[in-house]
Amino acid sequence: MSRNSARGFAVVSATAVTTVGAVMGVAQAGTAHSTDDAQSSAGDATLLADIPVGEQAPVQAAPLARQAETQAVAADAVARKSAEESAREQAAKDARAKRAAAEEKAKKEREAKGIFPLQSSYTVAEVQAMARQIVPSGQFQCFSNIVNHESTWNYLAVNAASGAYGLVQALPGNKMASAGADWRINPATQIKWGLNYMNGRYGSPCGAWSYWQAHGNY
Repeated sequence: MSRNSARGFAVVSATAVTTVGAVMGVAQAGTAHSTDDAQSSAGDATLLADIPVGEQAPVQAAPLARQAETQAVAADAVARKSAEESAREQAAKDARAKRAAAEEKAKKEREAKGIFPLQSSYTVAEVQAMARQIVPSGQFQCFSNIVNHESTWNYLAVNAASGAYGLVQALPGNKMASAGADWRINPATQIKWGLNYMNGRYGSPCGAWSYWQAHGNY
């Protein structure tokens, strides 16, 4: 082979090697780029795959546990609010009951002393209840018999002929002012005066009733 032929062969060989290397480099670069895209797109999808199988269930259950905890906190808040409201209602109910009991006790104590709050009007039952509180129990029936005949328990009764007034028909009516200035409108005042009158003149309501039966008056 001549010197020129050898030189030409060397050039051709070098060119061929360079071309093959370039082609292979391009092919490798394309393959690497495709591989990176595939790995990137599958990154999120393979998160659980990267976690050991035994640990995947706890990871999946964590959001459910947080949701359950949130619901439990909310339910606890509702229950606490309901309990507080119930406690307030019970406290108010107890306070009302306590106040009513105190008022009833005070009322009974006043009635035992013959003290009754003044009203605009009274029923027969209310007037009789007053009398039972003021007149001794053993004398009440006799007292009641006289009042039934004199006024039928009408504390506003007026005798048109004589002017006698009230439950026990005091004559004149203003005699009862000795028991209270409200004698015209307060049955308790009239009862107290009548009881004192019967005790003072006849010894007791039953003594007054005996006299009434014999004379038709007292």
